[in-house]
Amino acid sequence: MKRINLWSSPRNVSTALMYSFAQRSDTKVVDEPLYAYYLSKQVAQVVHPGEKEILESQPTDAGVVVKDMVSGAYERPVVFFKQMTHHLVEMDLDFLEKMENVLLIRDPRAMLFSYAKVIPNPTVADLGIEQQVELMRFLERRGKLTAVLDAKDLLLDPAFVLDALCQRLGIPFEENMLEWEAGPRPEDGVWAKHWYGTVHQSTRFQTYSPPPEKLPPHLEALAAQCQPLYAELYQYALKAP
Repeated sequence: MKRINLWSSPRNVSTALMYSFAQRSDTKVVDEPLYAYYLSKQVAQVVHPGEKEILESQPTDAGVVVKDMVSGAYERPVVFFKQMTHHLVEMDLDFLEKMENVLLIRDPRAMLFSYAKVIPNPTVADLGIEQQVELMRFLERRGKLTAVLDAKDLLLDPAFVLDALCQRLGIPFEENMLEWEAGPRPEDGVWAKHWYGTVHQSTRFQTYSPPPEKLPPHLEALAAQCQPLYAELYQYALKAP
């Protein structure tokens, strides 16, 4: 059985990519299995919508979650775990060597423009980009970095980037990965009503649009802080032609 982690920052078309993999004939998808664990550690610097419901919906013991990810029984031979990098709090990362690991990155300005619509005053810790750089370096050292995807390149040419990703994963590309039905999906976490409104209206990857030229001053400062980290990640990304 092939187990795939998608390590994303928030507001990063990761839900659309999860829906894409859910269309595969051989794949089961799981939405953010470490979210309740992360909230239980009380490290978030902002209040997450629906926090109580999230904590009640999943195990808060990281060991239980990791055991299920690595060796739990699933009805399909490929399991795709959509993950947020900043959920990796105080965890032994050795389990990642038993799984495929893909990083999904996005230009900080685009990410912040979207994220601030739900949480108005995020910090760099909330965005997970520092953790993505640390995770990328860790996976590189261990030889377990399967691929890095950039949201812009994915949106510009989904078929090319998904085909290249599938080659890296050693699974066939399926054309039905390019479309899905609109509306909430059974794989959604209980937090979907707070975060997934736009993607629930979609039936495919959205057309790429550049981030706004100007953000509010506090977000501009945060984007500038994140930009060198994003540049380091992007040099590894699969590029659309």
